[in-house]
Amino acid sequence: MNHMNKIQNQTFDEERALYGSRDIVAENCSFDGPADGESAFKESSHVEVEHCFFNLRYPFWHDHGLRIRDSEMTELCRAALWYSDHIEITGTKLHGIKALRECSQVRMTGCDVVSPEFGWSVREAEMRDCDVESEYFMMRSSGLHFENVRMKGKYSFQYIEDSVFESCTFDTKDAFWHARNVVVKNSVVRGEYLAWYSENVTFENCRIIGTQPLCYCRGLKLVNCEMIDCDLAFERSEVQADITTPVISIKNPLAGRITVPAVGEVIRDIPNARGEVVAEKKNGHKMGVSACA
Repeated sequence: MNHMNKIQNQTFDEERALYGSRDIVAENCSFDGPADGESAFKESSHVEVEHCFFNLRYPFWHDHGLRIRDSEMTELCRAALWYSDHIEITGTKLHGIKALRECSQVRMTGCDVVSPEFGWSVREAEMRDCDVESEYFMMRSSGLHFENVRMKGKYSFQYIEDSVFESCTFDTKDAFWHARNVVVKNSVVRGEYLAWYSENVTFENCRIIGTQPLCYCRGLKLVNCEMIDCDLAFERSEVQADITTPVISIKNPLAGRITVPAVGEVIRDIPNARGEVVAEKKNGHKMGVSACA
């Protein structure tokens, strides 16, 4: 990287204040003020931002090479990062709607995200040790790798592909709908209607909590998972599941094998519900078998 030009302790509120900047470091600066200008760093490259305050819209659009540390983007900082790549964000608050969209090569660590519609159409993004509140979180994104992320919201991870989640806690309704080629490990997933219409999704050593999970799935796998307060599970799904806790009810699994310690009810009211359900006692002896006719 070339010599970096440094800006310190300044306030910018004009339109495109630092438009097209190259090789620039901004420290302890504020992007705020009565001029209410937008797009402070638009079309910039090799930008470093540290201990800065953003209260205006669209600061980082069409940028290449961003490093943002220990900064704050308020609710008024809408759509903060769009169409940008090679981004590193550390210890930063992102509190404006649509904070990250159509970006690639993103790494986030220790951030606090409160942002509806965050992360749409993002490619190759890592997130570690972050807290998130969002709706429609990460929709249509791919190549995600999350570790120790705590997320609360609705309609998360819809249409995502080729992603891995480890040691995470998700409290989110309608998560992973239409997801493809996803692995979730050592995580807690709480919410209603988990992963409907998904394909090739694997849950390994997870705790799954909530009603009507995992319906209309293809290539679904559960390995050593707990299912808590789960009823009407696996409807019309093709599934291989090893479950370590009793399940309230299982409905019309199309194909595969589901092994549980106990199940309150197996519902079969369509002719092609041929998935096998095997309930076993804790000592390993079969308590009952429900299979196709």
